[in-house]
Amino acid sequence: MMNRKIVIGLSAVLITAGLIGCATTISDKEAAAKAIEVMRASFASKGMASIDRLNQDEVQRECTVDAGKNIAPEKAERIRAAQLAAVQRPASGKLIGDWKAGEKLAQEGRGLQFSDAADGPKGGNCYACHQMTPQEISYGNLGPSLYQYGKLRGQSKEIVDYTYNKIFNAEAYNLCSNMPRFGHAKILSSEQIADLVGLLLDPASPVNQ
Repeated sequence: MMNRKIVIGLSAVLITAGLIGCATTISDKEAAAKAIEVMRASFASKGMASIDRLNQDEVQRECTVDAGKNIAPEKAERIRAAQLAAVQRPASGKLIGDWKAGEKLAQEGRGLQFSDAADGPKGGNCYACHQMTPQEISYGNLGPSLYQYGKLRGQSKEIVDYTYNKIFNAEAYNLCSNMPRFGHAKILSSEQIADLVGLLLDPASPVNQ
């Protein structure tokens, strides 16, 4: 999934370098289009990382321009509703899976990179953005701390549904979120997402100690 921040950053570089005309006033939309043009000319498919990742869906297109700040409220709500409606549940119907398997997924950073094997492991790399357990001392802070997530929120149907849906597709709730759309982008399976829900909600999980 293409990171809109890369597009915006490249746009700034293009403008600074004068590649789109030093004396020309250019809109963010035009700058983003130029940045994508440069990427298409520069990138090549390699291994698991294919050039089709530059093909944006409606969410990505809307969030690229102006960093998603000028999306009309009615359009934003329509997009969120469509993303939520597309969430797929596990065949078992069980949304709280094995927290131990979820912890392995949270620690695993491999998957879908050009150097990864197609049949190799795929993970959520959750610690890159979140604090989750007190045992893990190396974690990012791009996202909020999830330590004691379930202990603070419980396991009501609403919380279970929200947690699963949020991991499957964060855009269903927070349009232009920095969080990957793990299920929507087929980074993780529905069953794997349920295991991550288990990690967050199971009372026995280290997240909730």
